[in-house]
Amino acid sequence: MKRKHAATLARIYSRPIPGSIRWTDIETMFLELGAEINAREGSRICVFLFGEVRVFHRPHPSPDTDKGAVSAIRKWLEAHGVKP
Repeated sequence: MKRKHAATLARIYSRPIPGSIRWTDIETMFLELGAEINAREGSRICVFLFGEVRVFHRPHPSPDTDKGAVSAIRKWLEAHGVKP
């Protein structure tokens, strides 16, 4: 994994949960992990990773991901053994 993606992963696992991770950084980290990302209606995106489909909302107007989404992503990654 590239250093940038490893840094994003480390920020996802940091405590307290950060609310300032750029969504584009999370998307590129998903792609690095082997995900397929498809656009859905509005700001929704479909992420296919680990044989599962998860739907997330791209944040707007701010590019930063909210704490709830970061927490959900961390739980999903933890469940599949992805750690920083």
